[in-house]
Amino acid sequence: MKKIFAVLLSASFLAAPLVAATEASAQDHRRPVVVERDVHVTKYKWSRGHRMSAAERRNMRDVKDYRRYRLAPPPRGYRWVQVNNDYLMISIAGGVISNVITGR
Repeated sequence: MKKIFAVLLSASFLAAPLVAATEASAQDHRRPVVVERDVHVTKYKWSRGHRMSAAERRNMRDVKDYRRYRLAPPPRGYRWVQVNNDYLMISIAGGVISNVITGR
């Protein structure tokens, strides 16, 4: 009885590395996972009277020195903003575009 247990125990010690080796080789032969990402660059075509949404307002930057960009001074209640390379005059209260100057 002791001999049977000794043989089974030694067989399990010898078989363990073989099982681990086959699992490792199976992982090496798997196909690599390829992740593809689509990058979309949205170019807005701004138009007068368009009300800017909150998502559009996140991407804009205030232009405080409008003379530097050769822009006319905004009337009361309006401001200049820059979105990518475009300059928009929008109303402060409603976010409605009143003037568009597109850049290159």
